[in-house]
Amino acid sequence: MPARLHRWDEIALEKITEMMSQKIVAGAHQMLAQTYLKQGALVPMHAHPSEQMTYVLQGALKFRVEDEEIIVREGEVLHIPANARHQAEALDDTFQLDIYSPPREDWLRNDDDDESLKS
Repeated sequence: MPARLHRWDEIALEKITEMMSQKIVAGAHQMLAQTYLKQGALVPMHAHPSEQMTYVLQGALKFRVEDEEIIVREGEVLHIPANARHQAEALDDTFQLDIYSPPREDWLRNDDDDESLKS
């Protein structure tokens, strides 16, 4: 694949729920998601085959990963292994970047009936 430049300001903001919106850039082996969560937003417990890195740029998230509770604040990165059950709650209005490898196929299908779009 040739190199490709992406500009966040040219990517449409997709409203996932009333409390969450995101922009996605995907390659063959990884995906980057820019996500906005309003305070109180809850991403329900779920798991996926992708390894996930969550970098909080602004705000704070309370994660439950398996049986462990972890608060991730501005400037911190949480690594979530593939297939680990996890959920997140926005403690503040939060802006984050998520890296997934491999890309989340469920998100890329853009299947509106697929509940995993909200997790």
